[in-house]
Amino acid sequence: MIILGKVLILPAGIIMLMSMTGTERSHTPSRPEGPCDIYTAAGFPCVTAHSTTRALYGSYDGPLYQFMRQSDDKTMDPGVVPSGKGDPGGNADATAQDAFCAGTVCRITTIYDQSGHGNHLYPAPPGLFRGPAKGGYNTLPMADMAPITIMGHKAYGVYIMPGTGLRNNNAAGLPVNDEPQGIYMVFDGTHFDSGHCQPW
Repeated sequence: MIILGKVLILPAGIIMLMSMTGTERSHTPSRPEGPCDIYTAAGFPCVTAHSTTRALYGSYDGPLYQFMRQSDDKTMDPGVVPSGKGDPGGNADATAQDAFCAGTVCRITTIYDQSGHGNHLYPAPPGLFRGPAKGGYNTLPMADMAPITIMGHKAYGVYIMPGTGLRNNNAAGLPVNDEPQGIYMVFDGTHFDSGHCQPW
């Protein structure tokens, strides 16, 4: 599972936290509106926006996530590409991932925050739960365990197993105390366990 500040994030390809207050991030869509464009237009801008599968803003063209190759510890930050099947773009570049990771194992090391607040998700350090990796860190998710298709375009979600996780303990701009918030998630309802972390 993934934890951002005080927000639980379950296995997902798309995760956003919307603040009912805060500074609006300006985006000029070059593709159709993404979910964060819609929330921003309604007055509830995203303060975190994580996805390994697609851009959450019509104008976002930065990297979605980073993965590391086990064979030589080299990393790659795939960006977004058009699908070529009638979709104007914004999907993750799974072809680049497949080529980079051919013949070895790749693990996700970072999921970038598209909102502009810099709330990226990193390997989860020891907390109430000591992870199985060195120093009690959580294990990094394997980069190819959750293949999906978006309008005919291949992408990869994040497959979370026990002891696996990414989080940000110092996230900025999040609602606190009784400030209103919303969470939008897309995840696989067939992959779950009997418990979860209680982040608040």
